[in-house]
Amino acid sequence: MIEKKIFDFARETSTVLIVNGSENAVDKNFFYLSGIDNGVFEGSALIATPDTIKIITGQLEEEAARSSGHEVMIYRNKDEFENLLKENLKGVDSVGLNYSSVTLTIYTGLLRMIPEKSFVDVSASIAEARRFKTPEEIHRITEAGRIACEAIDHVYDGVKEGMTENEVASMLVSEMMKAGASGPSFTTIVAFGENASMPHYTPGKRKLHKGDFILTDFGALYKRYCSDVTRTAVFGKASEKQRLMYETVLRAQTESMKAIKENMNGKDIDKIARDIIDSTEFKGKFIHSLGHGLGMDVHDHPALSSGADFTLKAGMVVTVEPGIYLPKFGGVRIEDDVLVTKDGFTLLTKAQRELLEL
Repeated sequence: MIEKKIFDFARETSTVLIVNGSENAVDKNFFYLSGIDNGVFEGSALIATPDTIKIITGQLEEEAARSSGHEVMIYRNKDEFENLLKENLKGVDSVGLNYSSVTLTIYTGLLRMIPEKSFVDVSASIAEARRFKTPEEIHRITEAGRIACEAIDHVYDGVKEGMTENEVASMLVSEMMKAGASGPSFTTIVAFGENASMPHYTPGKRKLHKGDFILTDFGALYKRYCSDVTRTAVFGKASEKQRLMYETVLRAQTESMKAIKENMNGKDIDKIARDIIDSTEFKGKFIHSLGHGLGMDVHDHPALSSGADFTLKAGMVVTVEPGIYLPKFGGVRIEDDVLVTKDGFTLLTKAQRELLEL
């Protein structure tokens, strides 16, 4: 039970309260703790103790809430919500809040509704618990990875000269949803040619021509869990420079990935990839970290970075994504998702990693 896992870390209190505001202020930890994989749950609350989960929500979400198997209480107006919150926190002195997502509006509302309570910040404890994935979480991330990899294969089959970046991005999202995703896990990046030199590029109307890089950074959302994959292909025959860039990035990814296992420091794994790239003519052109944690958020926690002293543990899921970026020429990035194990890793994304000339 995830609520027990939370309290292995959240020792500051025996009661955690998650309160959602409007759609842009819905805490993902509401779904992390409840296990609910549909619905929006605006204006809802969740009360967690080491043994129970209670959900307070409106009629719009009643069916989804009851499917969780947890105790559900339905309110019809603000007064009923407030009374249910007070009743279910009766006898509780200290209440844990996820300060990292509580808005000022929510916080001042709680001060008004339950002024006698002492609030403590459990955001770090929840974040720590979320780093270690349960078997069900691993299943969902693995399925999200399968969907994404299946989708890129279909997109590559349909790419044609003259298509725009936006067209290919929409194809990719469509294929992921056809394969079972509820949507993309983040805004899909498709960059042609020289645009591939910008890691966080926004696709536009640039058309595809022979000899262009096609860099795609995408992920599927499956039952609220994310995948994050990047592939780079060449439309037509790759030039010698394009091929050298690709082979260098692939070697950096392959060799750094081999070092992943429990108790390895992420900055040491980052260094393996960085040293490989910096030993070539592309020195200094790997301009971001090697990888990050993955889960309900695309950037779930630190992982593989020269700037983070982070020890990997079994049960974490991280990305491995070296890249080379040459302004006005293009870029290459290859990204996969892996599960850290005691003695190594399990690859969760299995799309083609060798250079494709489409």
